[in-house]
Amino acid sequence: MRPSNPQRSNRPDRSLERGTLWPELLARQQRAVACGALEPIDTVGEVVEDAGVPFFVRRITDPEFQIRIRALQNPAAETGNPFLPYDEDLFIADVSDTHFCLLSKYPAVANHTLLVTRTFEEQMDPLTPRDWQALCACMDEFDVLAFYNSGAAAGASQRHRHIQLVPPPVGEGPQRAPIEALLDDARFDAALGRVERLPYLHALAKLRPDAVWTPGEMAGVLQSLYREMLRAFGCERGDRPYNLLITRDWMLFVPRTREQWESTSVNALGFAGALLVRDEDELARVREVGPMQLLRHVAVARD
Repeated sequence: MRPSNPQRSNRPDRSLERGTLWPELLARQQRAVACGALEPIDTVGEVVEDAGVPFFVRRITDPEFQIRIRALQNPAAETGNPFLPYDEDLFIADVSDTHFCLLSKYPAVANHTLLVTRTFEEQMDPLTPRDWQALCACMDEFDVLAFYNSGAAAGASQRHRHIQLVPPPVGEGPQRAPIEALLDDARFDAALGRVERLPYLHALAKLRPDAVWTPGEMAGVLQSLYREMLRAFGCERGDRPYNLLITRDWMLFVPRTREQWESTSVNALGFAGALLVRDEDELARVREVGPMQLLRHVAVARD
């Protein structure tokens, strides 16, 4: 039985049918822009090379959107949950009995999608089998870079459980994410590995490139690796912030210590190699210090 949701009774069923999520996302995005429900953030981007990674840094160019972003980055607020109830004009599909997909209202990246729990669940609580099953159902539909911000110090702007999805690439190169420039250098101890050139604590898992899994099988594999990562960093109780990045080929876990460096906020996409800054002054500081040192500051620095 599906959990109670008053919105479901007021609209026709829009459950996910295989092969329809991507075209429905594109169609919904076009309609949402036309009616004003979707308000993309205007940015200009540039590559900032650092430590062998072509970081892609976007600078916000519209001051009105800067105000909205600051409002979204207030996780301490007890009211204003954007997911209960959600804006119907941003709804894409019911992915499962427990999750649905929405368009991000203020995307800085094209086709930015949110995978949201139907009822309230804490963002800092560990991901459940239901989360992994819903995520893998989406990943089976189209190539995606999924990311998760566990807690305010990891860049989460809302307490309501949500995983974020963006289609790659998130930089200017052919790779899914700029950080992939370093991942081939990882050294593994059993299932988990690390990259020597990353100056902060992390764990990397790679998936077999020849594996053919159903979404359910992939959910089981990813969940097992995720639990091992939680144990490795003492994050099982949901009281320590971290970022998680997931693709069909690899998964990266990064413990966090703080949400921002100087005035620059950092979420999981930063560890993929994509940063968002508010103005030219912030961009100049990122160029000066280097994105990798910025990440080292908000993560747990390695000796």
